[in-house]
Amino acid sequence: MSARELVVLGTASQVPTRQRNHNGYVLRWDGEGILFDPGEGSQRQMLHAGVSAHDLTRICVTHFHGDHSLGLAGVIQRINLDRVPHPVVVHYPASGQRYFERLRRATAYHETADLRPEPVSDDGRLAVTPAFTLSAARLSHPVESYGYRLTEPDSRRLLPEKLAAHGIAGPDVGLLQRQGSLRGVTLEEVSAPRRGQRFAFVMDTRLCDAVHALAADCDLLVVESTFLDADAHLAVEHGHLTARQAGAAARAAGVRHLVLTHFSQRYTDASLFAVEARAAGFEGQLTVAEDLMRVPFPKRR
Repeated sequence: MSARELVVLGTASQVPTRQRNHNGYVLRWDGEGILFDPGEGSQRQMLHAGVSAHDLTRICVTHFHGDHSLGLAGVIQRINLDRVPHPVVVHYPASGQRYFERLRRATAYHETADLRPEPVSDDGRLAVTPAFTLSAARLSHPVESYGYRLTEPDSRRLLPEKLAAHGIAGPDVGLLQRQGSLRGVTLEEVSAPRRGQRFAFVMDTRLCDAVHALAADCDLLVVESTFLDADAHLAVEHGHLTARQAGAAARAAGVRHLVLTHFSQRYTDASLFAVEARAAGFEGQLTVAEDLMRVPFPKRR
């Protein structure tokens, strides 16, 4: 199993279908498990996908429409039932505090877990960890909605041939990394810059500046494409993107791998979403998401 991958739990929009569950996505990022937008049925989809409550370290809710949040009640209760031993942080729009409280305590259960609500009230950084920086940006939807972005810190990649040329091996390699220099040899002399990976999650929104900011230079972008071009007027009216808009935004942002999802039940041929994203000029790797699909992170450049 890849150390970094997207596990797709559901891909429908407002109405689930026989083939598509309501929204739900788990990002495995090394030792972290981040659940995005758990719609109705997410707990059962986690079971099918091989994702346990113990895998979850963080939950990010973009907004409080049911297809993005009704599964939160079940997931929270499962985290408590399974006595998850580590804290689980939950991000969600601060304006939806009353909805979060209702979902958190939808029914009676015994609270055992350390659930840490951290509502989002503005654009900017939400968390800084050794593995990534998590930030949010306000989207354009009829209710307050935020997209999320993870950015890995830049680092350096050691070059074995240069280490060997300087006679640095074994424990000395770790010592050099910690100290920055060893016996007159600097870390920069035996390594090369390594760009941190970037991930963004963009759900219900019209095209806006935040879409471009979140998507910029992403290795993996998960983005809603609720409508096709023929129904572009509905996208504007209801605060959504078309597949062509998603493809154009990904092209402009330099995205490497684009994952389209959140499809309206009115369409039966999902391949048309890829056709329209390609027609917008996107040439990178493209995936039309399906339930229970696993999407590995692109290899580093």
